Amino acid sequence: MFDEEIISCYKCPRLRQYSEMIGKIKVKRFRDWEYWGKPLPGYGDENASLLIVGLAPAAHGGNRTGRVFTGDESGKWVIKALYELGLSNLEFSLRREDNLILRGVYLTNAVKCAPPKNKPLREEILNCNYFLRKEIMSLRNLKVILALGKIAFDSVCMVFNEKCKFSHGVIYDIEGKKIVGSYHPSAQNTKTGRLTWESFMQVVRKAYELSKAS
Repeated sequence: MFDEEIISCYKCPRLRQYSEMIGKIKVKRFRDWEYWGKPLPGYGDENASLLIVGLAPAAHGGNRTGRVFTGDESGKWVIKALYELGLSNLEFSLRREDNLILRGVYLTNAVKCAPPKNKPLREEILNCNYFLRKEIMSLRNLKVILALGKIAFDSVCMVFNEKCKFSHGVIYDIEGKKIVGSYHPSAQNTKTGRLTWESFMQVVRKAYELSKAS
């Protein structure tokens, strides 16, 4: 892809400073880690027919491990779902050295740096939309985009200059691609019961099935 262009981006000083600061302050349980602390590129199969887009790296997840959906609660749900569908060789993803292999799926985030309180500013979302657009256009076999949460969903629609209403399980057909919405598997959603494993798996499975349709 174009990982170096993403990693070297300084368009959003607030996000760069926050990502780096978190890597220095750390938390007790990760005090022995050397945090990534930079913008985070996507990861997966570059021949993928399915793209999964999250909000942003978790401060002590991807911002720590240096790989999307790795080392945080959201990552546990996403990777386990892919494992159950045969798209991942691992059931859990804890560190970027674990030899995770994804088949037919690519993972990325709408915002490439960890934002304070998981709330990126509109300008920051717009800046990162440049990279999301490049990722989407570079996946030549892409058929389905599964967006996790409203910000990711709106960011995907922005790439296509469309405005669509977000809801869990919604499906739109835009420029020959299926855009699927799901609640984000954040701890806030999963621990409150807003998103159950069954309802999440149902949407992920549907997105996968659509990506395999001729």
